[in-house]
Amino acid sequence: MAAGGTAQSRLDKIVMLIAAEMGADVCSCYVMRAGEVLELFATIGLNLDAVHKTRLRVGEGLVGDIAAHARPVALANAPSHPNFAYRPETGEDPFDSFMGVPILRGGRVRGVLAIQHIARRAYDEQDVETLETIAMVVAELVATGELVDNRELQVANDLVLLPSRLDGVSLNRGIAMAMAVLHRPQLTIRQMVADDPELELRRLREAVDSMHSAIDRLLILSGETGGEHHEIIETYRMFATDRGWLSRIREAIRTGLTAEAAVQQVQNDNRARMASVTDSYIRERQLDLDDITNRLLQHLAGRQDKADGGTLPDAFVLVARNLGPAELLDYDSTRLRGLVLEEGAAYSHVAIVARALDIPVVGQCTGVLNRIDPLDFVIVDGDHGQVFVRPAEDITEAFLKSIEVGEERKREFAAARKLESVTRDGVAVRLMLNAGLLIDLPHLHATGADGIGLYRTEIPFMVRHTYPDTAVQKETYAKVLDEAGDKPVTFRTLDVGGDKTLPYFPDLGEENPALGWRAIRIGLDRPAMLRKQLRALLWAASGRDLRLMFPMVAEVSEFLRARRVLDLELRRLEQGGVAPPRDLKVGVMMEVPALLFQLDALLPHIDFMSVGSNDLLQYLFASDRGNPMLNNRYDLLSPAMLSVLRMLVRRCDEAGVQLSLCGEMASRPLDAMALLGCGFRTLSMSPGAFGEIKTMIRSVNVDVLQRFLDSLLGRPDRSLRQHLLAFARDHGVRL
Repeated sequence: MAAGGTAQSRLDKIVMLIAAEMGADVCSCYVMRAGEVLELFATIGLNLDAVHKTRLRVGEGLVGDIAAHARPVALANAPSHPNFAYRPETGEDPFDSFMGVPILRGGRVRGVLAIQHIARRAYDEQDVETLETIAMVVAELVATGELVDNRELQVANDLVLLPSRLDGVSLNRGIAMAMAVLHRPQLTIRQMVADDPELELRRLREAVDSMHSAIDRLLILSGETGGEHHEIIETYRMFATDRGWLSRIREAIRTGLTAEAAVQQVQNDNRARMASVTDSYIRERQLDLDDITNRLLQHLAGRQDKADGGTLPDAFVLVARNLGPAELLDYDSTRLRGLVLEEGAAYSHVAIVARALDIPVVGQCTGVLNRIDPLDFVIVDGDHGQVFVRPAEDITEAFLKSIEVGEERKREFAAARKLESVTRDGVAVRLMLNAGLLIDLPHLHATGADGIGLYRTEIPFMVRHTYPDTAVQKETYAKVLDEAGDKPVTFRTLDVGGDKTLPYFPDLGEENPALGWRAIRIGLDRPAMLRKQLRALLWAASGRDLRLMFPMVAEVSEFLRARRVLDLELRRLEQGGVAPPRDLKVGVMMEVPALLFQLDALLPHIDFMSVGSNDLLQYLFASDRGNPMLNNRYDLLSPAMLSVLRMLVRRCDEAGVQLSLCGEMASRPLDAMALLGCGFRTLSMSPGAFGEIKTMIRSVNVDVLQRFLDSLLGRPDRSLRQHLLAFARDHGVRL
């Protein structure tokens, strides 16, 4: 593969090597042509005059059968097989044994690789596996388009297409259906050595100026809506003006390289230095730098408008290994329906921007670039973290029906938005919004939410390259309060660590980061950070109501220490002549089970409590929620979890402490119904869940539900989900 020469000459060498290594009398390679035709492209052992002349249709002969079903065939007596097709021009009369495997790339049959022996031979599994492994290598050669122009293979229905489902991680919910567009920003550099370094320096300067202007235009566009994605582009702009990076490129040009080669060399050097780095933030910054490097190469090549060219379909799903945020914004958002990434994380810059664009995103989809070809029809299921490639008709119809049902339910839920959130037996339930981005705030009024039950303050910290100062934080929090108006907002203090990293914190390499240095533990160990955030929140809420919540409190003493820091900032505020908040309420997140055994000591000190169901379940069952082996092992609707929640309701009611739940549990109708049965009367959820949760609430009789749930909690079942589903069916609860 690495040798020089034409693709044909390399293929000829490959079949010779395979025959020699496997002791075969014949090795042949058939390549798919347009019209479902397999053409003999190379052979050793058969008549060479048959090369490029012998052709078999898909399904014809043993080779055609392999291509039709995409599975290997191994026969000790091939001529006796009913699918055997004799081609006299090949001279294969003396060969009895036959073994062939499909050449697959991206779930698509690109050809067939076969060996034959004169003597009858029983091929074993190891023989098949060996040839399949070699076929993977041959697939890369076939896919280059040097043997058969890929444009020939893109004719509709001229290929054997294999539907496939790829699993990933949901980074943004929703469903998208469209043709795939592959993001391939890397350019091939043809000329490495420059004749005139001064000319190359001038070209670099002009390309850098052009690139900066283009990024400035992105800044203007993102500034029209504001929010964290604008801050991301600002940070990105700082990378693009980094003097050290540009200086290294200029030095490389002065050594005699072209501008393009110099940019590429500096990128390679950076990647080499970062190769052993495991810190997720550093990897994200390397991605930004790769993005900028590729963008600069595009400007050097005069291809600034690559993403918005007229060749893009009217509707498309973007497929990439990963993206920088500006690269995503290059694409026409009116045509962009979804995003699929081989890498990607929930708090990566591109995921935050994608959520701002409100498109479904599936990340960590391994091998997606090898499984999807340009203009393949794909379905992005952001609700379940799946991607369907070239789906069968029944799959497509099922998703179309799902979309239709979803749209109908959206219309129904929109109509229910203005109705009261009251159960059939007259119990009022407050529905609050979970938010973390400024662009989430319009949902507060659109959903008819009673307020913001959880505002995650960490995202503005995560998208910046330095710690945001007090003034910047104050401005953000003031915008949130302004948008909320007279509706309450509960701010959770900085909850980072684990899978949420900050650029200005070192990677600790913790063995169990979910149990490590995070949330309030960081705030108490770095009191200056906590004080600055609390100061900004108090300033922003001057003369207004403020609700503050501390995350991941494991001991009452931790809450009391955090409260003392808050009191210090209150005194500082008053000494500075700034009016304090009109009404200040302070609470905790119930996430760590240890706090369940300290309620007597805790409840007198807090105004409210909010249950983080995701982490509470994780810690209650010692079950890593990110481990796919444990995804369905423990259930939020288990007797243990529901007993804990019911006990919390009772204890908070007795102490006069407000109680809510703000985890994912509140966003799912059946789970939310169980919460009502436990006694919860305040639920905080994602914007998209409001309609279905309110519809469920208005269809349930809580008194009957509570008595039913009481009868279940003593059962030894691992989950009460089926019992609760049966209750919903029997009592007309709409889920």
